[in-house]
Amino acid sequence: MNVKALPVCLLMGCGIVTGASAETILVGDQVSVSSASIALPARGSTQATVESKFGAPVERHATVGTPPITRWDYPGFSVFFERDRVIHAVATAPAAPVAPPAN
Repeated sequence: MNVKALPVCLLMGCGIVTGASAETILVGDQVSVSSASIALPARGSTQATVESKFGAPVERHATVGTPPITRWDYPGFSVFFERDRVIHAVATAPAAPVAPPAN
């Protein structure tokens, strides 16, 4: 490999490794993506770590499927676990106000 090309390859590799943080928000039937503005549990964290850092969830959903997947809901985000490890955390939008029926 050309020695002059090495720094360029390293910089390109760093660009690939770093990622943007974003959240997908569903309001009604509309989907939008915005940058995440709240702290979310890190992928790979244990349930015990999540609970110690963020407190008890508002709701713990029953485990489903194989492998076992569990969802915990917090105000503003939900955490998905495979067994006892975080596989995904998503920010949630507050429920959209319901318009009164037109007369």
